[in-house]
Amino acid sequence: MPDEEKTEAAERTSRRPRRRLTEGVERTLAVSLWLAILPVAFLLVSALGSFVYAVAVLFDTVREVSGHPFPVGHHIGSVLLEFDLFLIGATALISAIGFYELFIGNIRVGGRDVLPGWLAMRDLNDLKSRVISMIVLVLAVTFAEEAVAEPDALHLLEFGGGITAVIIALTIFVRWGNHTSGG
Repeated sequence: MPDEEKTEAAERTSRRPRRRLTEGVERTLAVSLWLAILPVAFLLVSALGSFVYAVAVLFDTVREVSGHPFPVGHHIGSVLLEFDLFLIGATALISAIGFYELFIGNIRVGGRDVLPGWLAMRDLNDLKSRVISMIVLVLAVTFAEEAVAEPDALHLLEFGGGITAVIIALTIFVRWGNHTSGG
């Protein structure tokens, strides 16, 4: 019996440092989730920059159109550029929200969820789906912008084919690339 007690005491003392080490590593990993603040901050700054630039393009377009309203086709590219910039800003904003929700916590004000349901991120697949959807929109607008500006039909066909291939690949990735059950 005394040998068993000595063995148990030895096991307990050998487990204590291991448990402390494990708890320390877990604590460090939990705190490291706050590193996600860095991409959140940079994505927010990127979104703001994109929105500000889009507004600057809008004012420039209004100035140009008011000075020379015709031909209209010349100004469509500027309007499409604005759409593109706003979509890029929205993509950065959605990504910032997703990073924050996935790594840090739910966005709540006064104890209430403030995000619309469609923007809530439950897992990485939610974030990927939203960002890929925005990328598809940006690609579509970019193609329309190029179609307005490009007189060379062959170049436009090649450009459109490349964008189509990327959109198809992204669609396949979103549809069948998620490795969750029930998808």
